[in-house]
Amino acid sequence: MLSEDQQDQLLLSLFATAEVMGQQLTQGAALLMVEDLREYSEPVLSVALRNCRREGGRLTVAAILKHAQAADGHPGKDEAWAIALSASDESETVVMTREIRQAMTASSPVLEVGDKVGARMAFMSAYDRLVIAARAEAKPAQWEVSLGYDSARRVIAIESALRSKLISEEAGAKHLAHLRLAPPTEDGLAIAGLITGQVRANASPQMRKKLAEVRCIIKAAQAKKDRQRAKDSQRRRVETYLRKRQARAALSALAEQQLNESGPSSSPGTGRSRWC
Repeated sequence: MLSEDQQDQLLLSLFATAEVMGQQLTQGAALLMVEDLREYSEPVLSVALRNCRREGGRLTVAAILKHAQAADGHPGKDEAWAIALSASDESETVVMTREIRQAMTASSPVLEVGDKVGARMAFMSAYDRLVIAARAEAKPAQWEVSLGYDSARRVIAIESALRSKLISEEAGAKHLAHLRLAPPTEDGLAIAGLITGQVRANASPQMRKKLAEVRCIIKAAQAKKDRQRAKDSQRRRVETYLRKRQARAALSALAEQQLNESGPSSSPGTGRSRWC
């Protein structure tokens, strides 16, 4: 929030900007504008007023907020959805905002059942609502790191976020130091091996027991999927056969009907038309 001195400076800037844009602000109107804008930082408002002067038109709170909100760091809906989809891959390290993470809570159950279109609609509805609420309180985007299990991709994602200035140097250094100084344990490698298919023999007995249980669950689930897939395939073959049989019967009936309607076209044995 702006200090009292900064609010006084904003008031003067509003009068000057309005004059440059060919308007005259009353003191009451300017004070109301300061009240609506004081949640934003001084640099953001300064840039927003400059953009309003360059854009032209009328100086309104809505025009100033449009430029102020464009600089708050919240990604657009499509970009946010792309980030959310990347985060659904547990191997990927993703840098996302709090609003994206919260919107994923609404869309994840729909995405898990395979309805990508429905998940996108649920995500965007929730994300819109969250960003509007954040902007109403003048809260800029706060980016967080969601670590995936692929250590090589972790480093790439964090370094990319640092270059894009999405996270601070301190936060990036903390994550990178942790990755470089804390190698994965044998139990951690065993868990990763469960996903990649590489068996680790050095895991603890307790971990090996748990992994064996998980493998049994995975195999049972896969067998169930295979049986269901075979049933679905057989059902589709039967449906295809029945549709073809119905089509052949319909064609045969149509041909017979046309033959009955047309009748014989010539007298038997003469080869001449019966109308000759």
